[in-house]
Amino acid sequence: MGSGKSLVCSLFEQLDVPVFYADDEAKKLYNEPQLILRMKKQFGKSIYLSNGKLNKKKLSRLIFNDELSMQFIRDLIYPELHKKFDEWAAEKALQHCKYVLYEAALILENGFQKQFDQLILVSADERLRMERIKERDKLSEKAIRARMNSQWPEEKKLGLVDFVIVNDGKQMLIPQVMAIHKALVFAGALE
Repeated sequence: MGSGKSLVCSLFEQLDVPVFYADDEAKKLYNEPQLILRMKKQFGKSIYLSNGKLNKKKLSRLIFNDELSMQFIRDLIYPELHKKFDEWAAEKALQHCKYVLYEAALILENGFQKQFDQLILVSADERLRMERIKERDKLSEKAIRARMNSQWPEEKKLGLVDFVIVNDGKQMLIPQVMAIHKALVFAGALE
């Protein structure tokens, strides 16, 4: 959260690498009629606003402060999200793409790393991530901390990923992205 995953993905897109933005797709799923019914049953009708849109503030308060609510959302959204990704990736394979990216937080925390051939971690120190999130999302430090607490510390993730991109505002991103791109394209040519 706040590390710059979307920025890094946009650089890969400049290299014609397709990117599946999991958070954007998940937001669309909240509008699916069958999921709306399950959400209302679990959280009450007020989980959706009078205009029919998801009450994001209420949902955030629930899932970032209650593990059972977080688990309900994982069980509801992730299977559907994975189906959408599989369909999307199959289409990209037909277009002969060398590889695709799945942009999301909480991959390791949710045990989804087995679904991917390689993992890339976009890294930034906590202070910098806090600043970015405050500016982008206009959240309080308490709200940001609650969200960050749902994520593993970076130190725990480092030993579980294949590549790390440091987005600290000092190291250049493009050379890091290019090095990973070359490694992935070359690895794909060997298979």
